[in-house]
Amino acid sequence: MNEQPDKQTILKRLERLAEEAENRAHEAFRSVERIAERNQWKVIEAFKRHKVSDFHFAGSTGYGYNDRGREVLDLVYADAMGAEAALVRPHFVSGTHTISCALFGVLRPGDELLYVTGRPYDTLHKVIGKPGDGRGSLQDWGVLYKEVPLAAGGGLDWEQIEQAITPRTKVIGIQRSRGYDWRASFTVAEIGEIVKKVKALKPDLLVFVDNCYGEFTEPLEPTQVGVDLMAGSLIKNPGGGLAETGGYIAGTAAAVEAAAFRLTAPGIGGEVGAMLGTMRAMFQGLFLAPHLVGQAVKGSVLAAALFEELGFETKPRWHEPRTDLIQAVRFGQAEHLIAFVQGIQQAAAVDAHVVPEPWDMPGYENEVIMAAGTFIQGGSLELSADAPIREPYIAYMQGGLTYAHAKYGILTALYRLVESGLIVTKPYIT
Repeated sequence: MNEQPDKQTILKRLERLAEEAENRAHEAFRSVERIAERNQWKVIEAFKRHKVSDFHFAGSTGYGYNDRGREVLDLVYADAMGAEAALVRPHFVSGTHTISCALFGVLRPGDELLYVTGRPYDTLHKVIGKPGDGRGSLQDWGVLYKEVPLAAGGGLDWEQIEQAITPRTKVIGIQRSRGYDWRASFTVAEIGEIVKKVKALKPDLLVFVDNCYGEFTEPLEPTQVGVDLMAGSLIKNPGGGLAETGGYIAGTAAAVEAAAFRLTAPGIGGEVGAMLGTMRAMFQGLFLAPHLVGQAVKGSVLAAALFEELGFETKPRWHEPRTDLIQAVRFGQAEHLIAFVQGIQQAAAVDAHVVPEPWDMPGYENEVIMAAGTFIQGGSLELSADAPIREPYIAYMQGGLTYAHAKYGILTALYRLVESGLIVTKPYIT
């Protein structure tokens, strides 16, 4: 009779499989570490250039007039991102809110927003809205909207893009990360080529990038290759696991000022806004971000190497260059997907006892399952995973403040799949 091995035996064999994957991925890990080093040095140079001192961490109250720490934080972010200006605030409640402020800041009734990277992330759909929807969306305010689907191979469809750009087109939208799509994320070099091509077609266009999940995964940021405006969340990469809330906008001085007027009020912009007790975490989080992003990316490389060995499709594959945190694994069946996400939750330091289930989450078009045992609610630089419950049942894993935690989460999720009988057993596992 063939008896099922006990838990410890299975875990030891999975650990051995992980060690083999680490050996294969050695050069990929070294590449990630080199990028983390360069970005760490870049951030430190920005701190030094603007003479960051401990009094900048004091914060402010009330109107927040003359908050030198807030002003220096903006300068450090702009410097680190290679941008003319930046707006870094705890008043942004999410990445979607930050993106919304950026777009509303630079678009006016009659202008057109054209997304060239296909349908944007689910939570942005309500921001774009529909004409006359009564919700204050972009289209409700008279902003026109179009999108060009990606070509069959996941690249841009330049023939359609050229046809879609009209005299009314004001902003070109680019989503850097894959979102909930089975495609490659766009590299900074590819974004730079998009900028060159669209501005050759219409020089007065503004190019906007949703930079969520992408910060510090490459040596350059989109604003260093000609992007006019980009936005991201501080509870993702740049907050370094310490920022408790907030977002940033970076780009040209004029575009950032327009977004600041949207966040507060015309004529006020970024000149006010009490920072309360957030300053130390924002500065120190940015300092830590390049290293922690590197840890998370190494975890994604390991996940790809392991799941590919077990016969699953992954994007990106373990040996491919990275431009964001997200590792997609295609499971093909809802049961596999749900078990994987629940396994990630089970590996958390916070709320490991909670079992996530699919639910109708606000802002999403399908039921979504999310694993997020995080110290910062929704902090996706921390180990997390989520997925819409729709075919072909793809899980999106990201984060891990330490590589050890990412590895532990992957092994725990794999064990849950094996224990549930959802992975086809192989001699080296069972």
